[in-house]
Amino acid sequence: MRTRTTHPNRTTGTTRRRITAAVTGAAAALCLALTGTAPAQAAPAQTAVEADPVGPPQGDFLSAYGYSLLAPTAVPAGANDWGCRPTAEHPRPVVLVHGTFENRYANWAGLAPRLKAAGYCVYALNYGGGLGPVTGTGDIAASSRQLAEFVERVRAATGAAKVDLVGHSQGGMMPRHYIKHLGGSATVGRLVALAPTNHGTSLWGMGLLARAFPGGDALLGLACTACSQQITGSGFVTELNAGGETHPAVSYTVIASRYDEVVTPYTSSFLAPAPNVVNQRVQDACPAEFTEHLGISYNGVATRLVLNALDPAHAQHPSC
Repeated sequence: MRTRTTHPNRTTGTTRRRITAAVTGAAAALCLALTGTAPAQAAPAQTAVEADPVGPPQGDFLSAYGYSLLAPTAVPAGANDWGCRPTAEHPRPVVLVHGTFENRYANWAGLAPRLKAAGYCVYALNYGGGLGPVTGTGDIAASSRQLAEFVERVRAATGAAKVDLVGHSQGGMMPRHYIKHLGGSATVGRLVALAPTNHGTSLWGMGLLARAFPGGDALLGLACTACSQQITGSGFVTELNAGGETHPAVSYTVIASRYDEVVTPYTSSFLAPAPNVVNQRVQDACPAEFTEHLGISYNGVATRLVLNALDPAHAQHPSC
């Protein structure tokens, strides 16, 4: 087991600027959608038929989210190639699970093509209902069932006995419900979670996340069951963590950032110490790295930590 020394969360001037940039960028993306101006990028071809459009790779969350406003069902490049067959080097397909208010393209337009290039069969789903590109707002237990059904589809298509899961925020916590209650302990090899809400977050943190998305405030107040379920001390979080936070058949890696302004304190992401648990901070690898909640799934250091968690035998130190 590996655990890390933790420090209290703090909101810096840099973090506040990033929050402002997120809100401003989301508003700009909304204007883009309303004017009907599409990003001028061509999507790479998929080798198998995919009903939804395949979007181009992206280098940051806001660019990807802006694209998803125009194509809310877009699939990230490299994902959902239903003709893919796992190799001996990477025998388990990787299923990507987005977070609250997000969608599969917005979260994974950077990581999915990277995993595909590394030789993985990669899959991503939208779950949890919502409005257009703003998904992941429904009851988490129901979303867990959607994940279970998607995993079965992936296993049937690939012939793989198990999958590995990579999730962000709610998408790093919700799979634990699948593992605990829906038989996921028999079908999941590894769960790699970026900034997950494993022990909930403050209402302030959830409100800040909502304000980063057009319409998020309204959804938070009226139609976001998943939001209330992720507040610290909620009945859902309490039940999920009762009787042990992990299953011995699954390996867990949590990757958090001390500058996370949504999961507060950021240490709420970490799972209880166990032989099959690794809790990491991005700053453990690169102390000067300032990535926050929305940016972590596009961060180069975090990406290397994800690759290391999926394939520990070929781990590399991140380039700072």
